[in-house]
Amino acid sequence: MCGRMNVIAAPIAQYLREQLQLNFSTHDNTDLRPTQRVDTLMVSSSGWRQIPTHWGIQPQWAKRLIINAKVETAAEKKTFRQAFQQSRCLVPVSGWYEWRAEQHGKTKYYFSAADGQPLFMAGMVFRSDDGPRLVTSTTAPTVRCAQYHDRMPLLIEHDALDYWMHADIEQLPALFHAFPDTALRINASA
Repeated sequence: MCGRMNVIAAPIAQYLREQLQLNFSTHDNTDLRPTQRVDTLMVSSSGWRQIPTHWGIQPQWAKRLIINAKVETAAEKKTFRQAFQQSRCLVPVSGWYEWRAEQHGKTKYYFSAADGQPLFMAGMVFRSDDGPRLVTSTTAPTVRCAQYHDRMPLLIEHDALDYWMHADIEQLPALFHAFPDTALRINASA
């Protein structure tokens, strides 16, 4: 995943209000980049809540910002293990972008839900001195997405949102490749 999201606030807020009874407030950002604010969803004892985060962490050992983690190995990696166990989150987005090298140069592609509904990317929230930080989870791509990139965001289907947040780590692999290829729309973007 290259590191660009698209957030259109109104449909995301409406969906979350109607489906999760959550007053979610965010701003449009059609080119959301690492280090920028990302509004995420977490669960507390009182239910769903919105957590403002900033995208990316930079541990002392890292030479650059880490924005993604492979979900297949997150539970094993020291950097991600605790957050993966205790601080999983969801990132409601309208879509994301990938660039592909083609004959005439690089072409930007936009990935969104075929039904126009929000997508929910899986992620982890890290505590830091400058506030909560986000790392998104990636997985092996679907057949269609593999034509554009060798990884894609781990997308959680609407009926599995609670499962992602509450399941034990050993139960999560069922979601790692569950998103249907036909549920995505892929368009060349201007």
